[in-house]
Amino acid sequence: MTIATPVPPEKTSCCGPKPAVPEKTSCCAAPAGPSLWSRIDKVWLAIPLVIAGLALVSLDLASSTVAFAAEQVGSIAPWLLLAVGLAAAAKATDADRLVARAFSGHPPRMVVFGALIGALSPFCSCGVVPLIVALLSMSVPLSAVLAFCLASPIMDPAMFAVTAGTLGTDFAIAKTIAAIGVGIIGGFGVMALEHRGLFASPLKAGVGNGGCAASSVRSVKPVHWAFWNDAKRRAVFGREALSNALLLGKWLILAYMIEALMVRYVPASSIAAVLGPDNPFAVPMAAIVGIPAYLNGYAALPLVAGLIDMGTSKAAAMAFLVGGAVTSVPAAMAVGAIVRPPVFAAYLAFAMIGALTVSLAYAAWLAI
Repeated sequence: MTIATPVPPEKTSCCGPKPAVPEKTSCCAAPAGPSLWSRIDKVWLAIPLVIAGLALVSLDLASSTVAFAAEQVGSIAPWLLLAVGLAAAAKATDADRLVARAFSGHPPRMVVFGALIGALSPFCSCGVVPLIVALLSMSVPLSAVLAFCLASPIMDPAMFAVTAGTLGTDFAIAKTIAAIGVGIIGGFGVMALEHRGLFASPLKAGVGNGGCAASSVRSVKPVHWAFWNDAKRRAVFGREALSNALLLGKWLILAYMIEALMVRYVPASSIAAVLGPDNPFAVPMAAIVGIPAYLNGYAALPLVAGLIDMGTSKAAAMAFLVGGAVTSVPAAMAVGAIVRPPVFAAYLAFAMIGALTVSLAYAAWLAI
């Protein structure tokens, strides 16, 4: 009888059986982290590069540009601090949960409330996307969601504060009304088309698990207004305040530097001829130009202030800010990634229709 020789147990590594020939890379090696370049904030990098480039051309040009930006940031600092505080407090108190309460009831009322909440809530154009997914996956009517989606990128509490500091309180109030108007126009426009069955399934395939904001939308919990009594909420406030200060600061510094160059080198006569009050097509042209030119709401404000100083009408400035905020490349890409093409086309169409309508209404108001 042959006795089988026992086979020794196979040696194992931390991730399973040890291979006969050791591989160069262990199966349990830590994944490579993000590269240094991906971790660098490109806007903060652009600021010293712009200064260095200007210094190569002229030291006087570089110093005057930096001085102009520093003076403008100093003048808007109180509004900037208010904007940072409002955004951080909204996060620390869980005030964003209040948004769910607007999306219930009669459809026309939902459209109006959606536009109001969109204009008054502290959500940016990209940050609002998880909420859009969650609301649509909860079968909230597209008309109400689109009203919220159109109004949200145009105005929020932080944007109101910075707009008031840059362009005046009257303009900030008018822009808030414009944001609500665009949301209502888009919401009721989509409601009319919904009755024809054009938007039966608004979300793309595979989108609709609610997103990272779904739980906060679905579970409406009390808002903790006295966040300073809770250590964790104080930490959230501090973290959000720092994050928002860096976000607003970098765009404003870069924008004021660009404005300094624009004031110095762009002839005021050419601006007035294209977007000035004498051009009857200034408002639609400003709305169209805002599509590729508008990259960030906070960066756009000082640029628009410079354009107004050069002769651009306030109505054209409103068209640029309102139309550009909704149809800018980041906002459009974020929305286009989650909704089907017919819905995305309606989003763009009603954004432009709404921007032109509210801007022409603003022009009529200024003319009175």
